[in-house]
Amino acid sequence: MKFKLVLAPVKTHKTDPIVDAAKAAGATGATIISARGTGMHEAKTFFGLTLEDQTDIVMFILEEHLVKKVLEAIEVAGEFDKPGTGIAFVVPVENVIGLESQMEKFKERIRDQYF
Repeated sequence: MKFKLVLAPVKTHKTDPIVDAAKAAGATGATIISARGTGMHEAKTFFGLTLEDQTDIVMFILEEHLVKKVLEAIEVAGEFDKPGTGIAFVVPVENVIGLESQMEKFKERIRDQYF
């Protein structure tokens, strides 16, 4: 089975809708990392202090055949057509360990799709 890693750095108010949309599209779960970043626009300052919006990095390990459907779902849920809401990209995964508990669910999906 081939897997891909989908990474989506997004504004924190978009995290839950993105995770919900990804799960509805077939993702089995997500890992969320709090982060901060810089973009094309200057961060706002107030009395010399920089005010930056928090960002979450939402990560999904997906079966290769689910990637397109999940990307489309998180694009809509995250409103990526609006500037500054977030992005998503895919990275190939060479090896995976620790998914044994989910392997039965993966096998059930394959059986349901083809039988």
